[in-house]
Amino acid sequence: MATDVSPAVIDPIRAASRRLVRELGFMRGTLAGTELPPSAVHALLEIEARATMTAGDLAQSLALEKSSVSRMLRKLVLAGLVREAPGVPDGRTKALTLTHKGQAVAAGIHDFARRQVATALRRLSVPQQRSVLDGLRLYADALGDGNGTCDMPPVRIETGYSPGALARCVELHALTYARIAGFGRAFEATVAGGLAAFAGRLDRPCNQLWRAMQAGRVLGTIAIDGEDLGPGIAHLRWFIVEDGIRGGGLGRRLLAEALAFCDQQDFPETQLWTFRGLDAARHLYESHGFVLAEERPGRQWGEEVLEQRFVRQRA
Repeated sequence: MATDVSPAVIDPIRAASRRLVRELGFMRGTLAGTELPPSAVHALLEIEARATMTAGDLAQSLALEKSSVSRMLRKLVLAGLVREAPGVPDGRTKALTLTHKGQAVAAGIHDFARRQVATALRRLSVPQQRSVLDGLRLYADALGDGNGTCDMPPVRIETGYSPGALARCVELHALTYARIAGFGRAFEATVAGGLAAFAGRLDRPCNQLWRAMQAGRVLGTIAIDGEDLGPGIAHLRWFIVEDGIRGGGLGRRLLAEALAFCDQQDFPETQLWTFRGLDAARHLYESHGFVLAEERPGRQWGEEVLEQRFVRQRA
């Protein structure tokens, strides 16, 4: 719905936008501590975030001409950062993935950008930080109108199994925790094995899986396993949201659905396992009534971390 805009806010927003571009370094020839131009930095992050990506997809995501994207991709391939492979089912389409070198560069970009954002946000109160997040997201969505950004269907929360959902859940976990914690093959195998066992029990009323769906794509998952920890205990498992959309409330929606199910099923207690260092996730859990009950070194995910068990008692 269109609303009236006061002329008094237009030029100040333009001035703030120009300053934001300068402060973030977009006026320089390279970005985020790399030797790459801003468009190439964004390209690496888009390819990293998507399970499947073609040159056409990348051009649409970056709002660039296909010819410009093709030239940029040639440079990234020659630099050993991006790999092109025949797509499936159309072999004429090339699927884009990051090489090991490209993954390392992307990890460095994330680290640089997180430090940059964290340094700025430390100067603000928590409510001000939330205002920045909400304002930037709303403004970016409004600017995107007409480029397809705002034409995406809404994200729906669906329950139960659907073809590919379990594999997508494993993929989200593997990609996310490889980046943030260095987990590898053992972790991915643990997630896949646990989900495989859970799938055989999913039809029982004490178990449930939720999927955040948009345009047929799984953006996040969460599950309640009502059996593996014993009678009366709900185990919250496989809670993950795709990189790039965290902080937008989707994780909160998934968690609320899962905990409502626990209450409907009369579970007196809900438990989850995580590890120290995931501060945003911990804040989300604690805001929903979870309390840290146990902390110990462990290797259940393939790498030694300080494992944490959180417990929520039903009121």
